[in-house]
Amino acid sequence: MLLSTSETTFSKQVLETSEPVVVYFWAPWCKLCSNVSSALAQFQSQHPGRLKMVSINADENFKLVNEYRLKMLPTVLIFERGDVIQRLEGFYKREDLHRRLVQVTQSVGAKVFQA
Repeated sequence: MLLSTSETTFSKQVLETSEPVVVYFWAPWCKLCSNVSSALAQFQSQHPGRLKMVSINADENFKLVNEYRLKMLPTVLIFERGDVIQRLEGFYKREDLHRRLVQVTQSVGAKVFQA
C-alpha cells in the first residue's frame, strides 16, 4: 500500500528526504489510476525498500497539481533530493511502468533489479 500524502505533509515526505521518492498523482474518477496504483503496489512488494512511494489525490491537492503542472492523470513524478528527475505519463501497460521504474532506480544509483 502506498503512503498517502497531501499539501500539508508533502515537503517532509518528499522534498526533505534524501532517498528517491515516487509521487503518484491520481483521482477517484480516473479509471486508469487504479491500474497504475496496483502496478506501483506490486513493484513495491517485489522490490521492498528500493524506492519510497507516496500517492496524492489530485482532486484534493490543487496547489501541488498546479505547482507541478499536471496535464493528465495518472502522473508519476520521481524526486531525488527535492528535485523532479523524471516525469512519467501516458501508461499503456503494467510492464511499461515497471520497466520505467527499473530504469529510474538504476539511474539514481539504486540497486539494479532483474526486470
